[in-house]
Amino acid sequence: MAYRKTPAEISRLEAARERLVAHATSVVAEVGWAQASVTAVADSAGIAAGSVYQHFPSKAALAVEVFRRAAGREVEVLGEVLHGEGDPVGRLGRGAEVFARRALENRGLAYALLAAPAEPAVGAERLDFRRRYRALFAEVVREGVAAGLLPAQNAEVTAAALTGAIGEVLVDPLATPDESATEALLADLTATALRCAGAPTA
Repeated sequence: MAYRKTPAEISRLEAARERLVAHATSVVAEVGWAQASVTAVADSAGIAAGSVYQHFPSKAALAVEVFRRAAGREVEVLGEVLHGEGDPVGRLGRGAEVFARRALENRGLAYALLAAPAEPAVGAERLDFRRRYRALFAEVVREGVAAGLLPAQNAEVTAAALTGAIGEVLVDPLATPDESATEALLADLTATALRCAGAPTA
């Protein structure tokens, strides 16, 4: 008969895996993908490097899990804002602002998610999540057009432009932070997002 793990063993392994992902996320936020070696993650978690491979077959697999967890949370938050209360234009502006504010509040991790050099497996995940961001922005732009609050346009193209522009605007501030400029940057970025969609300006 094949050996089967007990519920207690499964629970212990899951807890250890979650702890490992949490430490790996912290290491990536601090030093980036390239320097987040298996040894560095193991040292942070207080375990032997070989123990990491009990949970992940490679550094790439661990990196992908870190990216999926962190980026997945950002997609969830953006979706909550864009599907929240208010008219589509207001939600679009809030979505751009909340996305940028969260990035600026966790600069190391945000830079890793958006722009830091990474191995191909993480790069593929980055492209997939950009599509998810675009889909959320496109949905609210279509709502705005249908409500007569935004001009007729290709919502997919606008959403792609928004996603790319927001990421590009954030790259330098994330790499070379200037806390004193944060609020002005957020206001400018939000205004730019709304102009991109053709929202009326005050």
